Amino acid sequence: MPNAGVNRLGLTQGQCMALVGTGIALWAVAAGLLRAIAPMGALEGSARLITYTLVIPGTFPFVVLTRKLIRLRQSQTAVGIAIVTGTALLIDGIVVGWFPQIYSEDVQHTANCAAAILWGAGMALVLGFMMNKGDEQ
Repeated sequence: MPNAGVNRLGLTQGQCMALVGTGIALWAVAAGLLRAIAPMGALEGSARLITYTLVIPGTFPFVVLTRKLIRLRQSQTAVGIAIVTGTALLIDGIVVGWFPQIYSEDVQHTANCAAAILWGAGMALVLGFMMNKGDEQ
């Protein structure tokens, strides 16, 4: 019986649940941070470029930490990060559609926060795929 307890993604049920939990936690941290910095102008004009640029090195440790905490093999990095990111994006879509005041009472700040979440998710996916490698035999 090959890999009992492993689903078609090559992950255990426990890993999948932990990845979804990580996605929820990641979204909550990002939403709190963005809610705090949006009124300061960090997501507007040239400051947005700086914030988006800082997301790149800020996302790298998250990918590494997720891989270690969930005990993902190198070949599971992309799929694991995709589950985390997908979870965060689903929450973001619900918040923007039904509860935008979580980000801000200001429509522009809400849009800027949602866009920053999309950018961060995209960067996590890019890094996850770049860091995905075949397992050593």
